[in-house]
Amino acid sequence: MAANVDVYWSFRSPYSYLATPDMLALADKYNVQVNLRIVLPIAVRAPDFFNPENAKRGRYIQLDWPRRAEILGMAHAWPSPDPIVQNLETFEIAKEQPYIYRLSKLGVEAQRQGKGIEFTAQVSKLLFGGTKDWHLGDHMAQASARAGLKLEEMERAIDQGTHLQEIEENQKQLEQSGHWGVPTYVFNNEPFFGQDRIDLLCWRLDQHKLKRA
Repeated sequence: MAANVDVYWSFRSPYSYLATPDMLALADKYNVQVNLRIVLPIAVRAPDFFNPENAKRGRYIQLDWPRRAEILGMAHAWPSPDPIVQNLETFEIAKEQPYIYRLSKLGVEAQRQGKGIEFTAQVSKLLFGGTKDWHLGDHMAQASARAGLKLEEMERAIDQGTHLQEIEENQKQLEQSGHWGVPTYVFNNEPFFGQDRIDLLCWRLDQHKLKRA
């Protein structure tokens, strides 16, 4: 029986996007079940995290993630539109959020259909890979199809389902794991935070002799 690795992941996090190749490879290299645990971005969960007094956090991320993408050979552009409606001068979060809740619920539904990491890999490539107006036309439908899913069926499911409650539960579990950020991998109740901590996680999986033959 495969061991479980939970991955706490957000659609607005560039580091979550950068983690997707390793997420996909993890189940191929190890006898593990990789479970996608969608959470809302920290800018929604904790709006003060990026307030003007903490502006350096946002500035550093904008400096750091593109160079990390270059090292990994991944396309990189800030999403247009941003998955969160936010004033980047005052850092105020708009009350109406037409994108992030839909994206997050779709991520939950993809995981329920057994294609969570495949879906997030395809959709985050739209967001952070330079596709302008990713929310229009058939961009999302095509990304879903590449992940082996049907967008129309997923949309119907999230209209009738308990996806937001699952997201809230994921957020509680992330906190209980001992961290708050994304991507965070959790194996045997041990958190591994950051896109660049996959080697540390693999080291731990090797200790448990979970590498595939």
